[in-house]
Amino acid sequence: MPQIPGTDLTVSDLCLGGNVFGWTADEPTSFAVLDRFVDATPSTESPFVDTAEMYGNGRSEEIIGAWMAARGVRERMVVATKASPGQKEHPLSAPEIRAAAERSLRNLQTDVIDLYYAHYDDETTPLEETLTAFDELVRSGKVRYIGASNYSAPRLALALDISEHRGLARYVALQPHYNLMERAAYEGELRDVVALHGLGAIPYFGLARGFLTGKYRAGERVDSPRAAGASQYVGERGDRVLAALAEVAAAHGVTPAAVALRWLAEQPTVVSPIASARNVEQLAELLPMQDLRLTADELKLLTDASA
Repeated sequence: MPQIPGTDLTVSDLCLGGNVFGWTADEPTSFAVLDRFVDATPSTESPFVDTAEMYGNGRSEEIIGAWMAARGVRERMVVATKASPGQKEHPLSAPEIRAAAERSLRNLQTDVIDLYYAHYDDETTPLEETLTAFDELVRSGKVRYIGASNYSAPRLALALDISEHRGLARYVALQPHYNLMERAAYEGELRDVVALHGLGAIPYFGLARGFLTGKYRAGERVDSPRAAGASQYVGERGDRVLAALAEVAAAHGVTPAAVALRWLAEQPTVVSPIASARNVEQLAELLPMQDLRLTADELKLLTDASA
């Protein structure tokens, strides 16, 4: 039963990525994926959904909002969204944050955002201004907690220091790019900052743009808008990781994708990895990660293969 540290948000083992809603998944398909995800989430946990104002230029938020209204499930959900750069000159300035939050609240048809991220660091705006704007949203009740996405270790540490010394709302979560194929950027100074300050990591691209599903191999063509991104991992190291995933998956009777997400969920500081599904069939490959338990030897096999 994962909980984001420093909050009362008890979330699902899997965070469902909403980046495909309104992009590769139309509204009816998105509704079906969300229905299945909620059905599969234990009643003791809140189904955790992640989106951003820039996904589908707002369509992802609109679809999630319409679905929650139609199903009457807003109170059960934990919804995270982000103030994104888009074409903004100073995306994390106070006026831009206030405007972005109001748009997201309208799109999501809700009066509060559970977890609101700075999507990308904005070094053109003083951190004090950004954090003060977030703090105002929290104090007004429009946002419950705030998080950072794509921050460097020094900038994250500085933001946390400013919040502490000025009595402002502080980041409780970091959304880093982290998975079996992308480890170096997180497993070091960045993870140390997250651990030291008691944040929760909620990694995105948990399946390495789909590569860890095992569908992307040398010489094979896959009909997916993510094929180009996944192809960067094809090679000797990728083969080692896919072989280890296949071995563990076969032992448990689950998919490689479920194993990859469970490995990620078991890493220090990680609360809930993000993965998306453009249809119910893809989601079915991910859901077994919620009940999957890997042995120490299996975790080591995967860690060593991806070193």
